[in-house]
Amino acid sequence: MKIYTLHKKQQLPISLDEAWKFLSNPKNLKIITPDYMSFDILSKIDRPLYIGQIIQYNVTPLLGIKTKWVSEITHIEDKKYFVDEQMYGPYALWHHKHFVKEISGGVELEDIIDYKVPLGFLGQLVHPFLVKPKLEEIFKYRQEKLQALFGKFE
Repeated sequence: MKIYTLHKKQQLPISLDEAWKFLSNPKNLKIITPDYMSFDILSKIDRPLYIGQIIQYNVTPLLGIKTKWVSEITHIEDKKYFVDEQMYGPYALWHHKHFVKEISGGVELEDIIDYKVPLGFLGQLVHPFLVKPKLEEIFKYRQEKLQALFGKFE
């Protein structure tokens, strides 16, 4: 079983409070997801993230194939980090840690995603030229969108 890791960091010129308020609102995930993924939250979201929260989405991650994705928020430390884990969806494993840290002049956001592709050996074969580039593209879009919303860190 091959588990891959995607690790991204970004700095933004905003306060810790502003960053946490944005990131801990599940509705904002739609804002930082490329439009072509047809991201649609199915769950009623009426409060900030909490441990045990289940969030259901429809999303089109690859090849125009629409799928349901169900995540659970498994860990939270206010204004420091939260973890979402895929319960059901396109990956055999998806464990996403979101860290927020105050730095001089703003905040540093850090994403660490441990994931496993489905379909065993076949999934591992397509990972380098299909799955990994798509994840890189999605997180590049996310970084660019966050810069557009909050400004570039100097």
